[in-house]
Amino acid sequence: MNDLKPTDVINKVTSVGVSPSSSNTFLSKLAYRLPSFKHVKIISFLLALVMALPLITLLFEAFSSSGDSFAHIRETVLTDYVINTVLLMGSVGTLVLIIGIPLAWLIANCDFWGKRFFNWALVLPLAMPAYLVAYTYTDLLDYAGPIQVALRDWFGWTSVNDYWFFDIRSLSGAAVMLSLVLYPYVYLMVRASFLEQNATLTQAARVLGKSPFKCFMQVSLPLARNAIVASCALVMMESMADFATVNYFAVSTLTTAVYDTWLGHYDLASAAKLSSIMVMGVFVLLFLEQLQKGKQKSSNDAKVSQQSLTYKLSKKQTVFAVSFCSVILFVAFIVPVFVLLQYAVNYFEQSWSTQVFEFALNSAGIAFITALLALLLSLILNYAYRVKPNKVQAFSLKAASSGYAIPGTVMAIGVLVPLTFLDIQMNDLAIWLGFSAPGLLLSGSVIAIIFAHLVRFIAIANKTLESSYEKISPSLDMVAKTMGTNGGSLLKKVHIPLVRKSAMVAALLIFVESMKELPAALLLQPFDFQTLPTYVYQYASDEQLELAALGAILIVLVGLIPLLILNRSIDSSSIDSSSIDSTNIDSSKVIQNRVNGK
Repeated sequence: MNDLKPTDVINKVTSVGVSPSSSNTFLSKLAYRLPSFKHVKIISFLLALVMALPLITLLFEAFSSSGDSFAHIRETVLTDYVINTVLLMGSVGTLVLIIGIPLAWLIANCDFWGKRFFNWALVLPLAMPAYLVAYTYTDLLDYAGPIQVALRDWFGWTSVNDYWFFDIRSLSGAAVMLSLVLYPYVYLMVRASFLEQNATLTQAARVLGKSPFKCFMQVSLPLARNAIVASCALVMMESMADFATVNYFAVSTLTTAVYDTWLGHYDLASAAKLSSIMVMGVFVLLFLEQLQKGKQKSSNDAKVSQQSLTYKLSKKQTVFAVSFCSVILFVAFIVPVFVLLQYAVNYFEQSWSTQVFEFALNSAGIAFITALLALLLSLILNYAYRVKPNKVQAFSLKAASSGYAIPGTVMAIGVLVPLTFLDIQMNDLAIWLGFSAPGLLLSGSVIAIIFAHLVRFIAIANKTLESSYEKISPSLDMVAKTMGTNGGSLLKKVHIPLVRKSAMVAALLIFVESMKELPAALLLQPFDFQTLPTYVYQYASDEQLELAALGAILIVLVGLIPLLILNRSIDSSSIDSSSIDSTNIDSSKVIQNRVNGK
């Protein structure tokens, strides 16, 4: 139960107790067109290789090319890049634990005024890209910002030497900004773990005279250790992958080094070598997370108690709990949104442009295609593994999900190299056949961005569908096969109705992640083409965030809806974690209804 992975924050949406949908859905029509299992197995393996191609290319490029700038970087600034990256990851990891764990325990195990509001409101900062929070707080806290100007007026200070003030444009400032938008990962995953814990364990500790605080420290916290480690690992990987925030604050990390080496020195080989260091860091984090997970094997009898023990807070404790939750929500979400809204109103005439909606449509189109392809490919991969769960299919699933933890700047390199190679081959072939060269059809178009997003975010669909499939009893497939239902019919009449809800939520999350993704779009965007994040970044990096406030608000609004759905799904899954259970389903009756189209 507490055996959580970094992507388990997504897996919590896979409560699939839904009624059968009509047979004329897109997924149902697609199921009929799936080839036989023999071909699906081969196709799934090839798909996995394609999804792993950027990572393979990156490693090959790093170890096979010389890289003119890398030797100089290694001898001069590489150590600083690595130290800053490690410090940033460690600082953000520590801060999100300090914020996220108390919030998770308060919401999951305590009863106080305002709990229902904070239950969903504390998730909202996840809809804010870190660079937007960084831009807004820089405007507020910088030397020329309203806060320092007011302090100088009040106290009569005339220069920066007269007082000390927190330097927002620093490594510590970047860590704080990232922590404000990433703590919901810890909050969601640890809260879900607290909600699923067996209440009898805490009750036994209370009977033995343990205070609520000691129950938290000695019972709840150890049981949630896997969720804590997994969420912290995810946050640290996100911190390492961040580009816009650290670049805006002029903090030299491996991500900015990759960007500068590639676009500043035009040395792709050296950028690939730097990227390989980041990939190694990701693998180390994943290994440590798996190692920690293996040390703690826990189980929970859900039938003993579905609800965790709830503590009724006193008035003083309620004041503290509400104050703590309010401060976090105010700083992480309300202030940045208020600043953006103020900019949007005050500079509406200057910022209003049809281009904003054009760029929004560009982002939405890329995100929609990415989500659709991810859902389709993930369905094929999970279907093949479901029919015959051997090592080859297990490898295919893992290989296809390998890009999830890879930073966007690194992913851009891994995507550009093979697509450029294919473009060159296609141009040579066209010339050889007597046609004019088509140009950069793959690497110079939105196909490159879509492919990068697909490789990076298909893990969301894979993990979600994999979790849903695990909840479907194998007896359903057996009964279906005895009634002559195989291949696409099995997928259409049995699997899709049961995983449809989870698949749609996964597609929605992929859509939002693609809408917000900046580094890959920034590095791979074609000429005369912009997405909403690159549009906002362009103005903000020029200290003109006011002119892009409308675009920034659109990004935030797009991210809010799926977060609320995700939060609601976690709550519902904690109440009924066995939506699909072979002990509660009459398999033959279900299959008969499916086959008969009922």
